[in-house]
Amino acid sequence: MPRIGFLISHPIQYYTPIFRALATRCDLTVFFAHRQTAEQQAQIGYGVAFDWDVDLLSGYESHFLTNVSRQPSTSRFGGCNTPEIADRITEGRFDAFVVPGWSLRSYWQAARACRRQGVPVMVRGDSQLGSPRRAMLRLAKELAFSQVMKLFDGYLYVGQRNRAYLEHYGAPADRLFFSPHCVDNDAFRSASQRNGEKGRRVLFVGRLVPYKRPMAVVAAAARLMAAGRPIELTIAGAGDLEGSLKEAVRAARVSANFLGFINQSRLPQVYGNADVLVLPSGAEETWGLVVNEAMACGVPAVVSDAVGCGPDLVEPGVTGEITPLDDVPAVAVGIDRVLGFDPTIARRHLAERMTVYSPTRAAEGILEAGAALAGRTRLR
Repeated sequence: MPRIGFLISHPIQYYTPIFRALATRCDLTVFFAHRQTAEQQAQIGYGVAFDWDVDLLSGYESHFLTNVSRQPSTSRFGGCNTPEIADRITEGRFDAFVVPGWSLRSYWQAARACRRQGVPVMVRGDSQLGSPRRAMLRLAKELAFSQVMKLFDGYLYVGQRNRAYLEHYGAPADRLFFSPHCVDNDAFRSASQRNGEKGRRVLFVGRLVPYKRPMAVVAAAARLMAAGRPIELTIAGAGDLEGSLKEAVRAARVSANFLGFINQSRLPQVYGNADVLVLPSGAEETWGLVVNEAMACGVPAVVSDAVGCGPDLVEPGVTGEITPLDDVPAVAVGIDRVLGFDPTIARRHLAERMTVYSPTRAAEGILEAGAALAGRTRLR
């Protein structure tokens, strides 16, 4: 079996199912650069301090590295500093190694150690070209990224926009491999119970922060109510905008239920109580894994055309609707259209889509890339 190494910042609920799928197909070792605290979860936008209430560490071999940063964090480049990874790569005799980007010092340390040891190193992120950047930063990226990309031997893309991003910065087509963004589809599907008959239940899930545009969901709900198209709105999440959203709901006389932060074990039932998920985010939403979660539970989605997963997951009229960014009337129309879907047909299409965007397919892509890169020369 091939020996695969993987470094990520800290245990992340979306990576765990991929690691478990990989562990059944290869000799996998996962390294974590940081132990995230409940308070640090709140600081990155969740609005409350918490620990995930699902098991993120069983089913695969993992090790926490010693983080020597003076200010340990996953949100700063220097917040993860783990020189130990060089020794772990030397000792591991890996056939391939994966990092999720280059935003942390630890990832650079791993990539350089792989280069010294002749271990093919792959990058798997989800950046897209639409992400807003200041002009000077865009110019700096254009100048620097062609060199940054040469740190890697292979590029694992999670979807169409991520592939376009990698190609833009110079990734050759024969070094691009599909490893889709995914969630634990089986766990979400089995834990969600469709509650009652089809209705007009609209759901927003996510941090209540400006770039996710939760206010657009409230405004769209108000338009539908005013047009005689009543809905039941549920907002699951916490964050800086919570007070403003509650005031907007009162002012517009929208029927809305605020659930606050919902941990992983309770999310499937929240999705099971919905008829449509709405995610009107800006391009900072490089993917939008809540869409995967909803679709795994049989719930179609309305997303803005800036959301990264749109071209991959949302087929208009089939698995949901795509609306122009910041176009509240279009969001309202999109919601109304999706609420008119035949639920049986929609769930069949969603299940088909999720067989592609699955942990099994993500793991297969990583292994395909490792096998293809074995023995190949590095880019120069």
